[in-house]
Amino acid sequence: MPDLNEGEFLTENLYLSMDSGFRQWMSEGAGDNYLSGMQLGDPVQSIVLGKVIESRHPGYGVGTIVNARSAWQSHSVIDGSDLCTPLVPAPGVALYEYMATLGPTGMTAWFGLREIGKPQSGEVMVVSAAGGAVGTVAGQLAKVAGCKTIGLTSSAEKARWLVEEVGYDIGISREEFPDLAAALAEHAPEGIDVFFDNVGGATLNTVMGHLRENARLVLCGAIAQYEAESPEPVYNCWELITKRALMKGFMFSDYIDEFPAAMDALSALLANGSVKGLVNLYQGVESAPQAFCDMMRGLSRGKCLVRL
Repeated sequence: MPDLNEGEFLTENLYLSMDSGFRQWMSEGAGDNYLSGMQLGDPVQSIVLGKVIESRHPGYGVGTIVNARSAWQSHSVIDGSDLCTPLVPAPGVALYEYMATLGPTGMTAWFGLREIGKPQSGEVMVVSAAGGAVGTVAGQLAKVAGCKTIGLTSSAEKARWLVEEVGYDIGISREEFPDLAAALAEHAPEGIDVFFDNVGGATLNTVMGHLRENARLVLCGAIAQYEAESPEPVYNCWELITKRALMKGFMFSDYIDEFPAAMDALSALLANGSVKGLVNLYQGVESAPQAFCDMMRGLSRGKCLVRL
């Protein structure tokens, strides 16, 4: 363990978050205004939840539970920056929920819908990668708002799970409906009001051809391009003009000052059963590579976490 400098603290990490977006920063030459690219030989960057076991930081005493961006490691040295948030877990709430529904996952769904999607009762909302961490929460929040919800996913089995367990009205899988345009025309004949997109590429392009006037497109992720040599093109931008649609990207960290209020709202929905936590847990740091690959392939359901 390294010696701590003034203003640093040491965490014993309890959970590692598996997030598909981090794949974007694993490629050679990666790095942008949000996060530097991962370098060979360095730990894989990740969101972690840990407990402070040693501290030279006045704001983070020993025993404090924190959520922060760090790495796949058993312990982390943190200085309180980089998305670091102290937590006060509520009685009866599983700690891992602060990495899922009450953590970055829930915050992403919450702010993407509140600030951009703005779903209204009676509207139609479509979510891509609907069986993933953010997709499962976004779909449930849209149901709370009174929307008709359509989830896009990979397999027929997962589409059934979206309806039976997550609460989507309709599940559309690539396996059963390879022609997405035809499936959307059948299930959303009046058009789509809100599209919460985690995929990008051809999926985004197709959905853009089925928008209703004044539609809102929430750009949350782009799984289609994370492992592709080049991004799939999007041709349907004319639809944004004729439908007077809004398409906007965001990062959950844009709203860090509003996290406490969002957590209170999500906690209430979790407590009354309006939203349920859906978590896929792997055990041990050695399982992290497999967990990440399973999550990227769509084999996990809901939030994918590694418990240390």
